Amino acid sequence: LPERERSELKRRKLLLEVTLKSFWIRKGSAFSTAVARPETELTPEMIATGSWRQLPFKPYNFSSLGLPP
Repeated sequence: LPERERSELKRRKLLLEVTLKSFWIRKGSAFSTAVARPETELTPEMIATGSWRQLPFKPYNFSSLGLPP
């Protein structure tokens, strides 16, 4: 509709403008139905067998303050 007609219809409350938002959701490359907990510690057995290369590890938080002394 032209702006003039649209404003006239809105003024007479015969037009209601609605904004629709939509999202496309797709499976990513790391999608999995199973919940896998990342490893938190590197053990000597992991180093000896080389299994640490295939395991996901929890990232370190270097900005945390830690416990007060």
